[in-house]
Formats: sequence, C-alpha cells, structure tokens
Amino acid sequence: MSIQEIQEEIIDEFSMFDDWMQRYEYMIELGKSLPLIDPQYKIDENSIKGCQSKVWVHAALTADKLVFTADSDAIITKGIIAILVRVFSGQHPKDIIEADTVFIDEIGLKEHLSPTRANGLVSMIKQLKMYAIAYQTQVSQ
Repeated sequence: MSIQEIQEEIIDEFSMFDDWMQRYEYMIELGKSLPLIDPQYKIDENSIKGCQSKVWVHAALTADKLVFTADSDAIITKGIIAILVRVFSGQHPKDIIEADTVFIDEIGLKEHLSPTRANGLVSMIKQLKMYAIAYQTQVSQ
C-alpha cells in the first residue's frame, strides 16, 4: 500500500469519530498496538529531539524498504508515533522523503495538540525523513 493510500485510510478512520475525545482514545489504542522497539534501541541516539515526552525510533532497511519501530513514555505521543510508523514503515526511502503529510491537517491533528506536542509531531516527521535520507544511498534504484 502506498503512503498516500495509508494516509487516506487514516483520514477515513478519523472521520468516523464525532469529537476529539474519541479521536484521542483511538490514538491511544493505536499506540497500544504499536510494534515495540527492541529495548536495545531505547537509547539516547534514537530519541527524538524536540519532543516533550521521550520518543524512541529505530529504522532498519529490509529489502530496500525502511521498517520503523518506536515507543514513547506518554500515551498520546505513543499514538502519534504509531500513526507515523503506520504511514512510513515498509516504504522505500525515496517515497518517504518525497511524501507530504496531508493527513495530519485533514484529520485536524496539529490543531488539537498542545504547542509542545505539535512541535514534537514536526520533530518526529523530520526524524523519520532523516532516516530515509540516510538509508537512501543504500537502496538500489
């Protein structure tokens, strides 16, 4: 499934909820289903700078695609990174680099986060794209 198709799926899922309390609950559920990062990768160099909460992301290149695992010590933040992992994991680095994240505006996520969480969201996206840039050179075109 392409990044765009996954984003459309997420937009559809979030449109089923009437209010933001339900959407937050859904994000928390998504966070609980996040494939957990191996404890050996919960180190400072894998933490995302700019997040108020602790967030760790690990990337591995498998068959020319990036696979992300992540974790956070905060339930909402864990839900946010779970959504981003869902969008970007299993994709080619080039596609991740070129992807826009329109779904964030479509579901109204950024406007319903505190300023520090919104900054953290931007930092998470930036970090996932930085992994893609780093791995791009190792991918056969």
